[in-house]
Parts: sequence; C-alpha cells; structure tokens
Amino acid sequence: MLPEGDGSADAATTPILSGMYPDPTVCRVGEDFFLANSSFEYSPGVPIWHSRDLVSWRQIGNALTRDDQFPAGRSPSSRGVYAPTLRHHEGRFWLITTNIDDARGGHQIYHATDPTGPWSAPVCLTALDGIDPDLAWDDEGTCLVTYCSWSETEIGIRQVAVDPEQGVVLEQPRWIWHGTGLAHSEGPHLYRRGDWWYLVIAEGGTDRGHVVSVARSRSPRGPFEAAANNPVFTHRSTAHPVQNVGHADLVERPDGTWAAVYLGTRPRGRSPRFHVNGRETFLADVSWVEDWPQFEPASLRVPTGQRDFEDDLSSPGLHLRWVSPGERPDRFVRSVPEGVVVGHAPSETGEPSGLFTRVGGDHWEADFLVDPGVGAFTVALRLDGAHWYGLRVADGEVTAVARIGQIQTALGSRPLPDSPVTLRIRSTEPTWNGPDDIELGIDDGTGTDVLARLDGRYLSTEVAGGFTGRLVGVWTESREILVRRVRFAEQRA
Repeated sequence: MLPEGDGSADAATTPILSGMYPDPTVCRVGEDFFLANSSFEYSPGVPIWHSRDLVSWRQIGNALTRDDQFPAGRSPSSRGVYAPTLRHHEGRFWLITTNIDDARGGHQIYHATDPTGPWSAPVCLTALDGIDPDLAWDDEGTCLVTYCSWSETEIGIRQVAVDPEQGVVLEQPRWIWHGTGLAHSEGPHLYRRGDWWYLVIAEGGTDRGHVVSVARSRSPRGPFEAAANNPVFTHRSTAHPVQNVGHADLVERPDGTWAAVYLGTRPRGRSPRFHVNGRETFLADVSWVEDWPQFEPASLRVPTGQRDFEDDLSSPGLHLRWVSPGERPDRFVRSVPEGVVVGHAPSETGEPSGLFTRVGGDHWEADFLVDPGVGAFTVALRLDGAHWYGLRVADGEVTAVARIGQIQTALGSRPLPDSPVTLRIRSTEPTWNGPDDIELGIDDGTGTDVLARLDGRYLSTEVAGGFTGRLVGVWTESREILVRRVRFAEQRA
C-alpha cells in the first residue's frame, strides 16, 4: 500500500483506470488479476489489463484486433462492443461480449491461453437476444450464460446452458430474476462462494440512479432470493464525488478477502454537473455479512500519473493505448524511423480513421509533434463524431474548429511555422461553470499561441449523450502526415 503523500490518491474517490474504461470485468489466476472493459465503436476493441494489487494496472493487450472478431469502422458512436465478462476456466481465458451491430447477431465468446492474445475467432450465440452476457460453470462443468434480455413484455435477467466451443444453446433460456423493480436490470455476474451462488446485477440505468443489487440461491439456476437491503451499493442522491456507480464485478484476493471493480463517473461544474471522461473503473472492498456481500470504500491508494506518457512512436508496432473510431490503425498507419505516417482511410460510418487515446484526469495537456507535409489533418479532443474541438491544418494555416451537434465553426487561425509543428490541447480550470475549459493552441518555440478557449460542457455526456468519453487524437482528410511524438500529462494540484 502506498502511503499518503507518496504519489498516490484515495481509491474511494480516484479511479483505478481513469478515462473511458467502463463496464469493468475482473478475474484472478493465482497472484495475478486480469481486467477487461467495453470499447464500443473503437478498434482494436476490449482492452485487457494486468495487476498484482488491483490499483496498479498495465495494459497487456486488446482482445479484438481482427475483422473476424470486430469489423472496424462499421459501428457509429456508442454502439459496437458492449459490456464483456472475462473469466479463467480450466487453463484458458474466456471472454464473452455483445457486438450490437454484428450481422451474425447474438453474444460472442472468445478464448485464449494467454490474455495478451491472440484471441480466437468468435463463437456466436445467434439464438440469444440482449446484452451484457456473463460466463460461469456449474459443478458438473456446464457453461451457463446469464444475460440481460428483453422481449415484447419483459426486461430482465435470463440464463441458458451453452456449449462455448460450438456456440450451441443446450436448452430454452429461462428468466431467473427481474431485479428489485428499478429500470434496466442488466450487467449480471454469477459467482459461487461456499454453498451459495450469487447473482450481482446493475439497475436504475447507467446515469445518476445507477445501483448494484444482489440475489442468491443454492443453485446457479435459481430460484434467487433478493437481499433485503438492496441496492447493496449506490451513490445516488448523495454528494459523493463519484456518481453513476454500478456494473460491479467481484473477485476474491489470494488472502481470502474480496473486492469489486465497478464503473463510476466524476461530474463537475454547476447543476446538472458534467462528466467528460466517460465511465471510469473504480475499486471497492467487499466484506460478507451473514453470507451477503457488503460494499465498503476501498482502503488502498491509487498511484498517480498512470495515464501520463510520452510516445516517440519509434517502436515497430503502436502502443496498445492507440485506438480508432473508424478503420483499425493498421489500415492507415505505417512505422518509419522518425515516427508514424498517418494516412487517410474512409470508414463506413463516416467516423474518422485516426490515432486516438483515452483522456484521464480532471485537467491535462496533450502535445502532437507533426510534420504536416501537404496533407490536411486535424488534432482534436473528441467525445463523438458530432462533438469535438480541434486544430485543423490545411493550406499553410492552422485553424481552431469547434463542432457541436450540427454546427461546425472555425475560430482563430494563423499561418503555420516551419515544420515540424507542435499542436497543443489543454484542459484548464473552468470559467463557464462547467467541468473545464479547453484551450486549442500551437507551440511556436516561444510558448503557446492559444487560438481558442472553449467551454468544456459541450464535450460532456450530459450534452452529447451516449456511453463514451473524451479521447484525444489525430486524423487526416487527405494525403499523409508524419507524427513524430505525442505527449500527455495530467495537471495535478
């Protein structure tokens, strides 16, 4: 455990994965913890993480790296790959998720002997509806898929036995719980502890009313008895700095204690308050009282600066942090000794094919050192395709651009200096009662020439809607550009 004041922060209010890392799912193999998140339209999809202590995490892979797993550039904003479940069973890692845009339909199961990959082609459960699937194995070794289902008359949690190797559904799906009466019973996870099977779900929607509820049974198939004190975990209608908490996944530590990872947001500014990084991954401790789970604030501390990086892009392959809302990066990026050459690649949805990385922290600074060449390109902070602020370079000028919904406008501009050029985007203290201000500028060697300062509220989920968060990156409209270096640093008080 890191002592207070030693480059760490309270895990009760600080995410263990800051930025758009929602719907966390965790499993343990010996002393090692592995975690995955949903990724929506971004490719490669489903980041995979490793930790020994649940607070210090290193990305070790992306599970969905090929078209047969996730066809890139075909999912609009906040669609694509929804909440996964990651488990380890009989020497293999298993991952199940839902791509809601896949014509093959249903939930999709992947497996790997090594969590870094490669992961298998999907086994598609085409007969099943819904989202948020879970994997568990009963005492006889039968694989059970528990998922959020909907029909014309019902929404709730269903379960079915499957053959995970062949994608064969072995029985008729059955309803096992409709939750406590709150809306949107979803995100189920099923666990065995002692003589009890526990069903943990999310309810109330992934907004301010989000909660965690639990039921238990002597059989993984039910019937399930709801906890008397449901919801067992929520921050709704409180002043807690972390809101929207839910979608929890439990894990037992090697010493026999338990913890949970869950998603939450950190809204800021004046009412209704605005969250901009998307839904982030947090940690809680879990104790057991009369064989029911009780959520408590995590006692550990989170190392600060885990999101900071400086990437000279000189490695043969891109770092795992880089994703694209359009085509997959390997379609339009090639390595050269000086960095990476980024080209233009149209996508079916019209989303830009560019190099993006998730933004973490309240206030931060991002620099892109670029040789413009003769291409037209944009360095931008993006929530989705209709909500972004950026610096567009074309015809020897750099122009600050704001896109909010159907409105796109050019702000300040100036001639380009001799290349290479450093384009800078900063998140600073707010002046308009929002979460932050966004500065768009160019470093000409004597300091930052700020071309625009904009209200950060318009790049928030409360304004734009959807399930994602901010990413910062670069895309080209024509020709190629050379990106030499990218730096990201969170500004800490």
